[in-house]
Amino acid sequence: MREARVKRETRETSIELYLNLDGRGSYRVSTPVGFLNHMLETLARHAKLDLELKAEGDVHVSHHHTVEDCGIVFGQAVRQALGDKRGIKRYGWSVVPMDEALVMCALDLSGRPLFFYDDKNLRGKITEFDFELIWEFFKGFALESGTTLHLKVLEGKLLHHVAEACFKAFALALREAVKVEGDELPSTKGLL
Repeated sequence: MREARVKRETRETSIELYLNLDGRGSYRVSTPVGFLNHMLETLARHAKLDLELKAEGDVHVSHHHTVEDCGIVFGQAVRQALGDKRGIKRYGWSVVPMDEALVMCALDLSGRPLFFYDDKNLRGKITEFDFELIWEFFKGFALESGTTLHLKVLEGKLLHHVAEACFKAFALALREAVKVEGDELPSTKGLL
């Protein structure tokens, strides 16, 4: 089984995460940020991975540290669970509609951390959640997992729909990229 356990403690957050890439989409998520809980549950369900995540953070200051650190820890867990990446498909992509929103995600589990993001400069709040924190979550994931990640909002007006389409598009792309297709390393370099 491709599993990982990661714990991160800082003065701003405390996070414990369990991940099983070969799961069934089950989740148990508890953070002080309600909308983040919803997005992480959506991610687990659509990526078909099992996720347990418990986070505490200085949300009296902002949701920023908690959201970013959850992305960091999730990225560390994916990297750990993939091991040497032997046999994985490596690439994944998807385009997801969510009512008026349309989001494209493409990723490469290359070992080269890069993050390209375009949200059409949408800004605002989803309840208490600052929409631009989506960028922080996925940036943290990309840098810590060693993933080249492109996430692009093609259409959208309602921030909740756009955010959910981002997480669903990412989940489907990740699900595709971590699939085991054989036992070879998917690289001509011999290293990912």
